Amino acid sequence: NEFGFDYLRDNMVHTPGEMVQRKHHFAMVDEVDSVLIDDARTPLIISGPVSRGDDQQFHVYKPGIQQLVQEQERVVRGALNEAKKLFEKGEDDPKTGGLLLYRAYRGLPKYGPLIKFLSEPGIRVKMQKAENYYLQDQMRNMHIVDSELLFHIDEKQNSVDLTDKGLNVITRGNEDAEFFVLPDIGVKLAEVEKSGASSEEKLHQKEAILTEYEQKADRIHTVQQLLKAYSLFEKDVEYVVMDGAIKIVDEQTGRIMEGRRYSDGLHQALEAKENVKIEAATQTYATITLQNYFRMYHKLCGMTGTAETEAAELWSIYKLDVVTVPTNLKMIRDDKQDLVYKTKREKFKAVIDDVETLRNAGRPVLVGTTSVEISELLSRMLQQKKIPHNVLNAKQHSREAQIVAEAGLPGAVTIATNMAGRGTDIKLGPGVK
Repeated sequence: NEFGFDYLRDNMVHTPGEMVQRKHHFAMVDEVDSVLIDDARTPLIISGPVSRGDDQQFHVYKPGIQQLVQEQERVVRGALNEAKKLFEKGEDDPKTGGLLLYRAYRGLPKYGPLIKFLSEPGIRVKMQKAENYYLQDQMRNMHIVDSELLFHIDEKQNSVDLTDKGLNVITRGNEDAEFFVLPDIGVKLAEVEKSGASSEEKLHQKEAILTEYEQKADRIHTVQQLLKAYSLFEKDVEYVVMDGAIKIVDEQTGRIMEGRRYSDGLHQALEAKENVKIEAATQTYATITLQNYFRMYHKLCGMTGTAETEAAELWSIYKLDVVTVPTNLKMIRDDKQDLVYKTKREKFKAVIDDVETLRNAGRPVLVGTTSVEISELLSRMLQQKKIPHNVLNAKQHSREAQIVAEAGLPGAVTIATNMAGRGTDIKLGPGVK
């Protein structure tokens, strides 16, 4: 990543002598599919403090947002239950059951019961039919979907917007009905110009209008960031709380991204949500994605053990061919068929049973998980069975070397997020095959 940051810093210097990077002639990338495909859209961002960040009163609006999210959850729960009843009756038209299901998704896409229901056969297809119906004709009928919601979420765009109903809830008890409504600044300034006031009075009136607009814009931005924090970001998935601070978890590696902060007030919103100290806000100075950075190189190549599955994407984006180099020794890995379970509970129970069987046979076991939350859930299940084990996740990163060193010993059980992924060399202990 430092190559990308050097490029960004070079674009911010004042003289050529301050630049540190040469022209982009040739690059050889290690773990090339991870860098060019998995992390391709990861933005490299240089940020700095904003001139005034203390006026974003996250704690002031937090109770209202909590109430808003609770009421939204009630609406989503009702829509989901009604959709289930209609589907049971065979009414899956986009304007009936499909509408209610899509409304629940627009309301809270990360709502647990909704995610569970969408995983059932054929359900997601029904929702997508409804989505396609309401997205057609430039979203002409989208207001029907959002009519009962307090706010709607576009998960793909990572955006949250209040509806009129949501505005009514959040301004309840406030004397000013326009508390969260931006004034039409052009009209107001034109009215001042047409008035018979003196030039000095006009100047003061214009300044007052601009100040009011700025305050309301900050207010709306604060509310939107709090809504994002509560509805799109999950603790122990996107971030963890450690040492009284919010720390971002890298989606690809499962590691804590030390020193990184979300920009535009989102990190402050998460700090308010988790009741930790709110640090100063930051703003973006410069940004570039890894994909756009590596596209600047005239010659590009790389090495990895897992590029064959990404061959089509590497060619379509970077015009890079994939050549498979045969292994030095015969492959001894035994690839088994996937096992699919109806519920997560059955799946995790089967995982624990497999772990117990392998451990009793004296074999080391590594269990891969997709998040801190799931790694801790499996850890609790192993504790109930009194099976000794280690957990390697973003919260235990300080013990990583010790946990990896012990992972190959006979009978050792290790639960890991994707921290124990690329470049992690687990050596098998004596007598282990």
